Amino acid sequence: MGAAREPAGRRLGRDGGASRPRRRAGDLADRHFASRRPARAEPRDPGDVSQADVAPMTVLPRFRTLRARIIVLFAVLVVVGQAIGYLLMDGAHRSTAQQQLERSLAAGERVFGRQLQHSRAQLAQAAGVLAADFALREAIATRDAATLASVLANHGRRIAASTMMLLSLDGQVLADARDDQPGVGRRAASRVPYPELFERASRGEGASGVVIDEGRPYQVVIVPVLAPVPIAWIAVGFLIDDDLANDLKALTGLEVSFVARQRDTFVVLASTMAPGLDATLTRRLLATGTDAVAHVVEVGEDRYGTRVLALEGERKGQVSAVLQQSIDELLRGYDRLRQFLAVLAVASVCVLVVLGYLVARGITRPLAMLGAGAARMRRGDYSEPIVVRQRDEVGMLADSFNRMREDIASREREILRLAYVDRLTGLPNRAGFNERLERAIVSHRGIGQRFAVVLLNLDRFRLVNDTLGHEAGDDVLRQVGDRLVALIGDSQHVARFGGDEFAVLLDRADSGGATRVAERILDCLKAPFGAAGQPVHVGASLGLAVFPDHADDAGALARHADMAMFAAKRTHVGYAVFDPSHDVARQEHLSLLGELRRAVEERQLRVHYQPKIDLAQGRTYGVEALVRWEHPDRGLVPPSAFVPFAEQTGFIRTVTRWVLDEAIRQCGEWHRNASPLNVAINLSTRDLHDPGLVGLVSDMLARHRVPAPLVTLEITESSFIDDPELALRTLRSLRALGLGLSIDDFGTGFSSLGYLKRLPVGELKIDRTFVSGMLGDRDDLVIVRSTVELAHNLGLRVVAEGVEDEAVVEALRRIGCDAAQGWFASPAQAPDALGAWLAESPWGIRQPRDEVVRSAFVM
Repeated sequence: MGAAREPAGRRLGRDGGASRPRRRAGDLADRHFASRRPARAEPRDPGDVSQADVAPMTVLPRFRTLRARIIVLFAVLVVVGQAIGYLLMDGAHRSTAQQQLERSLAAGERVFGRQLQHSRAQLAQAAGVLAADFALREAIATRDAATLASVLANHGRRIAASTMMLLSLDGQVLADARDDQPGVGRRAASRVPYPELFERASRGEGASGVVIDEGRPYQVVIVPVLAPVPIAWIAVGFLIDDDLANDLKALTGLEVSFVARQRDTFVVLASTMAPGLDATLTRRLLATGTDAVAHVVEVGEDRYGTRVLALEGERKGQVSAVLQQSIDELLRGYDRLRQFLAVLAVASVCVLVVLGYLVARGITRPLAMLGAGAARMRRGDYSEPIVVRQRDEVGMLADSFNRMREDIASREREILRLAYVDRLTGLPNRAGFNERLERAIVSHRGIGQRFAVVLLNLDRFRLVNDTLGHEAGDDVLRQVGDRLVALIGDSQHVARFGGDEFAVLLDRADSGGATRVAERILDCLKAPFGAAGQPVHVGASLGLAVFPDHADDAGALARHADMAMFAAKRTHVGYAVFDPSHDVARQEHLSLLGELRRAVEERQLRVHYQPKIDLAQGRTYGVEALVRWEHPDRGLVPPSAFVPFAEQTGFIRTVTRWVLDEAIRQCGEWHRNASPLNVAINLSTRDLHDPGLVGLVSDMLARHRVPAPLVTLEITESSFIDDPELALRTLRSLRALGLGLSIDDFGTGFSSLGYLKRLPVGELKIDRTFVSGMLGDRDDLVIVRSTVELAHNLGLRVVAEGVEDEAVVEALRRIGCDAAQGWFASPAQAPDALGAWLAESPWGIRQPRDEVVRSAFVM
């Protein structure tokens, strides 16, 4: 009730009674605010920030304070800047070193190539001179071995050759001479040691290349001896050793090594590398291979930029030259610059940390004062302003902070007042009343006295809002508050909870005293209220609870008074004193509502059917579907125990949908079994307001293949109170489907002949309260007769409910009532039991299938 009437209480735009000077409701808020306000402190020096003031600000570690963060920010910026500069500089140095390395390797490769070419040309020239020597040709012709060896040795010494050989046209060694093995005929009659190079030479006019002879590398040139055709071949070569490698290093500025591939490994033949690094070099070459033209190789503790040159020889890649330059040695030239940058970075950090500290202190000191002021404000102390002498942005912030302090203090006073005061009536609100109630419990418990709480809910107040508007409703609420204050004599003991609910606290009152005050309250509200220029009558329902008889704490006391109020409203008795049964009943209802949801899901609900008897023909033409709940623990629960509360919570829609589907299904089953019965199903007010009702019923009829005239929907007069136009549109749509419509419990609601004339119904059902007493009460008989005559004049069929015996049946038949239902014929039964009853009872079906459908369609 109160929730539905809340809009009248929410119109807080007008001050209403809140500004009335005689109301003292704001005193409670003022006292509460005063209790939180500390004593005004003596003015202090602006720089005097106490530890208590800044304590809330220093719970964090020191390094997380603003001053520390500013210093750290300065330091981080410097470090990051120095680091970025260092990285950029280091990257530039490395890039320069890499470019320098590539240029050095490329230049060394060119010098190395030219030197090898020069040596090859020198060998070729020397071999050509020897081949043109007449004495040599004559010695060849005579096969004079001594002469041949002497000529080779003499010529080799002149050109500083390491090896010289005279070869026959088929590759046999005729004579040879080497600087490390002097003599003649060492290889006489043996094959040339480098046959592939000789093969290439014999196919042309000579050949040159690097070969390995007896494990040692030589640069060899083979030329023919012509007379004028080739009569022999001369091979001349230089030894490739460490001395040659050092000479090449002197020319190129690079480390030079000669390596040879032997099976699955490399052998260093000559090198300028330090002793002991040969093995490391061979392992790195195995890892990288000699196919790569340029790469980086780690040898020892240094990294070398490396180029591998495959030298022409007997087989491609048999002997390779490795040119290297140390990368680390190139980078060492920048070490002094790196050291300078590091020293500069450390010095910059130190200077800027000191500078950051000075800047941070200048910023954070006034901020600390602002923080101390904020801490005081957080404790509720708004008395002392914040004094900052600076005239910069921080000073402007302090001024704004002071203005904010004043505004907050003013708003907090107002908020605290509003937190305990209802703005519409100026009375204490729920929070204020609860605080007063807590104090009353403490004080009355100490002296052992009783007091009472009265909760009041206005009746018919929603009608005032709906008809006269919310402004009129607000005016009525203010007048109610005025009357209650005038009656009780103390505004602090009267409160408005919101909507149309009020509360009254009665000091030193027991149940008897509280009931007397309740009667006076009802009397004072009987006089009409003036609203919108016309008198308005509203009643009230009151609930009473006494401390400590009914509860000894504020929450329970208010809750029990609320239960008593709803009991009074439900029974229309004006007021009710709390009874423990109210609590049990409410808990029972809440429990049933929770179990009702499971009942629908677990199919605990049942539909029973009560026959409707045509009085003119004395037989059954239809039934009314009535829901039953077969609870697994409680047994059979009557509809009166759960349907009203399901309607209050809105769960009635779920129950109605289930009953509709089950009843229409059963109707279809009877129809298909050649036993058609018209089935009447009850709808609630919430069902008529359901926009999906028409489509839902249409789908059920189609799914269960039921002719629409076999189904009648029963509604009550109270269904039209909330929104009559919407209900009327819904009924017309249902009638358009072909369904029958009936008004149930006619005469017990707010009957309106105007609406009755407009409703598309075909039947009226007279309530059992009139039917059951019509033989003993002349007024009931007149009401029944008049209703039958009225319905017939409007073309409606009339059904009497609650018929108990044959005498009532005869009386109804005499006054022209069309049908009756009740225990005179049969109670509501399950479908199987009803089928047996229809076959055996004299009131059973005795008419063809089509006639039942036609008679149902008349409705």
